[in-house]
Amino acid sequence: MTGYDPRITLARQDLASAALEGLVRAGQFVEPVSMRVVQPSASIRNGPTARSEQVDQLLFGEVFDRLESIDGHAWGQARRDGYVGWVAEACLSSELAAPTHRVSAIRTFAFGEPSVKSAFSGPLSLNALVTVVEERENLVLAADIGWIAPSHLAPVGIFEDDPADVAERYLGAPYLWGGRDSLGLDCSGLIQQALYACGRACPRDTDFQAALGRATGPGDLRRNDLVFWRGHVGMMLDSDRLIHANGHHMAVVIEPLAQAVERIETADGGPPTAFRRP
Repeated sequence: MTGYDPRITLARQDLASAALEGLVRAGQFVEPVSMRVVQPSASIRNGPTARSEQVDQLLFGEVFDRLESIDGHAWGQARRDGYVGWVAEACLSSELAAPTHRVSAIRTFAFGEPSVKSAFSGPLSLNALVTVVEERENLVLAADIGWIAPSHLAPVGIFEDDPADVAERYLGAPYLWGGRDSLGLDCSGLIQQALYACGRACPRDTDFQAALGRATGPGDLRRNDLVFWRGHVGMMLDSDRLIHANGHHMAVVIEPLAQAVERIETADGGPPTAFRRP
C-alpha cells in the first residue's frame, strides 16, 4: 500500500478493488458493486457503525462502489470524489439510474404527490442528482424521491460560473465535520460544493485541494481565490473578504481575511500555507 492514500484508495491488507490488482498487495481482489444513494444524504464513516467518525458525505443520486458488507454497512468508495469508507446500506439501492438533473437550489423538498400540499421528504441539497421521469406544469417527478419544483433543478451539464456566489448561499449553515450538504458542512466541503456547481472537479480534503489551479500571492488575491492554512481553507469574495466554514464560528461566515489570519495564527493554527487560483 506504500504510496497510496487510504482515503482515496479502495484497498486494505485483506481486501481491494479488482482494478488495483497488480498495484497493491491485498489478500483478495473483488469487483465493486455500484450502488446509488436514495436518501437525501448519507454519511461516509471510518468504521461500520453509526457512531464512527463521519469523514465525508454522499448526496442523493450519487454512486457508491461497494466492496464489502458488514452488519448493515457497506465498505467502498464514493464515485464522485473518490473517498473511501463505510455507508449504511439502508441509504443505498442497487437500482442505478442515469441522472438527468442536479439540484441547483441550496435545498429543495420532494413531494409524494404532484401537489405541494402532499407529504414531503428531504431536503435535497445543492448538487444532489436526480432522474426526472415525468413532468407536470408546476412539478416534475424524480425517481425514488418524489415531485420537485423544476425551478430548483438544472439539466445535467448546465452549470454556474461563479463559485463564490454559490458559496455565499451556504452563509449561516452550521459547521459539520465531514459534511458537504446544505444542512451542515466543513471547510473543504464548502469549497467542493461551490466548484461542483460550476462544473469544476474538486477533491474532498484540503491537502488535495491545495493542488488546484495555480499559485497566487497574498498581494494579488481576487474573487474565487482559495486561501489555505494547515487543515483549513476558505474562498475569497474580493481582495479583502473571505467566506469559510469554520469551527470557531461553527458556521459558514464572511469575515476580513486579515481578521481570520490573525485569529487562526493566535490559536496556533499558523499562517496561511498557500494561495491558489482554481
